[in-house]
Amino acid sequence: MRRRTHIRHAGAMTFDLDHHGDAEVGAGLIDLAVNVRRQPMPAWLAEPIAASLGALAAYPDARPATEAVAARHRRDPAEVLLTAGAAQAFVLLAQALRGARRPVVVHPQFTEPEAALINAGHRVDRVLLRAEDGFRLDPALVPEDSDLVFVGNPTNPTSVLHPAADVAKLARPGRVLVVDEAFADTTHSPGNKKEPESLAERNDLPGLVVLRSLTKTWGLAGLRIGYLLGPADLLPKLARAQPLWAVSTPALAAATACASPVAVAAEREIAAEMARERAHLVDRLRHVPSVTVAGNPASAFVAISLPGADQIRRDLRERGYAVRRGDTFPGLGTDWLRIAVRDTAITDGFVQTLTDLIEERS
Repeated sequence: MRRRTHIRHAGAMTFDLDHHGDAEVGAGLIDLAVNVRRQPMPAWLAEPIAASLGALAAYPDARPATEAVAARHRRDPAEVLLTAGAAQAFVLLAQALRGARRPVVVHPQFTEPEAALINAGHRVDRVLLRAEDGFRLDPALVPEDSDLVFVGNPTNPTSVLHPAADVAKLARPGRVLVVDEAFADTTHSPGNKKEPESLAERNDLPGLVVLRSLTKTWGLAGLRIGYLLGPADLLPKLARAQPLWAVSTPALAAATACASPVAVAAEREIAAEMARERAHLVDRLRHVPSVTVAGNPASAFVAISLPGADQIRRDLRERGYAVRRGDTFPGLGTDWLRIAVRDTAITDGFVQTLTDLIEERS
C-alpha cells in the first residue's frame, strides 16, 4: 500500500508527488512507464543472491558489501552507507537533516526527495529548470543561502545529463549537496570506460552526497538496494536515522556482486547498447508531428511534450502501451510524457501507434 499522497501547489498546478511509473502499468500492456531494465539476470548476480538464502538465519552483515562498493568508487568504507533502495536514502537525509534552514529541490526531477522532505516537516523551495533551455542546470539559480540542495544527474524525467563541473559548483562549506545518480550507470560516452559526469569518486567537494541505485540496470526493484556516498563525518548521522539491519542479506549479496569488475564492465556494455536504442527512439520521435523531445536525452528514458498528451496517454493504453504521465513532475505539466527506452522493435511499434493517434486527432 502506498503512503498517503502529498500534494503540493505551485500557482494553479497541483502535483501528486507520490505517483510513480509502476502505477501506469497493467496486465497486457507493453511497459514504457517504468525505467527498469527487464533482462535475464546474469549468473554472476543470480548465483550469489540465491546462495545468500541459505544464510537468512543470521542477521545481515553489511561490511563486505560496504567494502566492495567503496572499492568500486575509490572511496573509504566510512564514506559508504548501504540503503534499502535509493528511496530510503532520501528519507534518511530528510529526517537526519531536520535542522536545514532552506532546503531546495531542483526540478523537474524525481519527486521522492521533495516528498521525503515534506514528510519530515521541511518547507521546500523549488528551482525550476526551463524547457526552452533544454532543462540544463544553471548553478546561479540555486539560492546562495540554501544549506540543503537536491539535484538529479542524469535527471528523471528529462533524461538530461548535467556537466559534472556545473553540479560541482553547487558544493560549498555549510551546505549538503545531494546528487541523485540513480541512473548514472545508464549513461554512455564513446571511448569513455567510466560513467560520464559522475561525481561518485569525488570526496574533495564539501558536503557532497551522491545517491546510487542498483535497480535500473540490473532489474532489482523488488530487492531494494542502493547506497549513499558522502563525508565520513556526515554518514553516521544518516545511519542513526536508519533501522537496524535495514538492508537484507540477499540485497547485500547483490551489492557486492554489482560492485565487481565483471559487473562494471557489463554495465558499460549495456549502457552503450542503450545509447544506440535511445538514439533510435529519439530519431523516430523527432519525426512525429507535434512532438518535441526534451533536451539531449542521456539515460534510460525520454521526455516529450505534445498537445493533449494526457488524453493521448489514455488512448495509448487502449492500444496496448503504458507511458508515464508528466503532470506529477513540478516544472512539467499535462502536455508531457516520459517514455522508457526499449529495443528498436518495441520502439518502432510504439512510435507508429503514437503517430496514428496524433493523425487521428488532427
